[in-house]
Amino acid sequence: MGILATASLVIWLWLVLGQGMFWRTDVRLPPAASDPLHWPSVAIVVPARDEAEVLPLSLPSLLAQDYPGEAEVYLVDDGSSDGTTALAHRLALQQPGLPLTVTSPGEPGPGWTGKLWALRHGIALARQGGPEYLLLTDADIAHEPDSLRKLVAAAESGGLDLVSQMARLRVASFWERLVVPAFVYFFAQLYPFRWVNRPRARTAAAAGGCVLLRTDAAVRAGVPDSIRQAVIDDVSLARAVQRSGGRIWLGLAERVDSVRPYPRLADLWLMVSRSAYAQLRHSPLVLAGTVAGLVLVYLVPPFALAAGLSAGQPVTAWAGGLAWLLMAGSYLPMLRYYGQSLTLAPLLPFTALLYLLMTVDSAVQHYRGRGAAWKGRTYARPSDA
Repeated sequence: MGILATASLVIWLWLVLGQGMFWRTDVRLPPAASDPLHWPSVAIVVPARDEAEVLPLSLPSLLAQDYPGEAEVYLVDDGSSDGTTALAHRLALQQPGLPLTVTSPGEPGPGWTGKLWALRHGIALARQGGPEYLLLTDADIAHEPDSLRKLVAAAESGGLDLVSQMARLRVASFWERLVVPAFVYFFAQLYPFRWVNRPRARTAAAAGGCVLLRTDAAVRAGVPDSIRQAVIDDVSLARAVQRSGGRIWLGLAERVDSVRPYPRLADLWLMVSRSAYAQLRHSPLVLAGTVAGLVLVYLVPPFALAAGLSAGQPVTAWAGGLAWLLMAGSYLPMLRYYGQSLTLAPLLPFTALLYLLMTVDSAVQHYRGRGAAWKGRTYARPSDA
């Protein structure tokens, strides 16, 4: 146990000091030095499948955008059965603002995920009007009135081809408070925002809930066609834009919020497990390495501390305790960002254990033929499609 504890401590020293300062939460939308002389036109594309529950909280916020240039909203109903289309029309009548077009693409074509099929249809329709930018935003995302203005100003000022904000997720229930901040923390650990935002960066990522994309950059990258099979479409989109020579930026949101509730652990479990194994490229070897890594990094420290104290092994106890302290300390900024009690920080090993089990369950569901299931659809791995 002493060797494992020491290894975990070394890893945490490297993560805190060498992993792009992933634990900091100060990467926010860069302010523009001045407003653009010309406000470019924007098409807002919203894929939606059975979103009647959240649409009253999100769609009016898009229609009410205070944007100086031309903008239009395209809501793409991806085969909803809950009256999403009719509700969208009613909301548009109740909320005067940006013009709204509601359309439906039909069932996804072979090799397409539902969301990307909807985006393809919406982008093709929107491009008939020649917009200079596309705002791709999920149906559960609510925007403050100046959100679009600030996104476009940042893109224009910074010469960015893709600007993405990680929407602030809901944290109301006990399980949301325990799991959601850790979800964003783990994402930032995998894709440190500072690394993503460097010129000529090798790390690419985006947050699919809010992506502002130059239309010509989308054309160069061939999206969404070039990523049509992607389950984790936001990261795939960022990689496609980066590989085609585009500049990308990713940060935490201040004025963009997800309104989708995840009140039960089962809801959060589904959110994570539906794509976790796809993140690991459906590889049993990568899964085994991930499980081993999660155990070493997150579970060994508290066990080492307890074992060292009970067995009278001070080196093991100190190594485990310091690793746990570094872990909890690096989690504090994310808890502050979400306005949560800092007493949740020492519970991060337990939350990591939940994510480990969700990841294993994702692999199990994949081999049972139920992997990457979402709202009535199941997607095969790309090579099987």
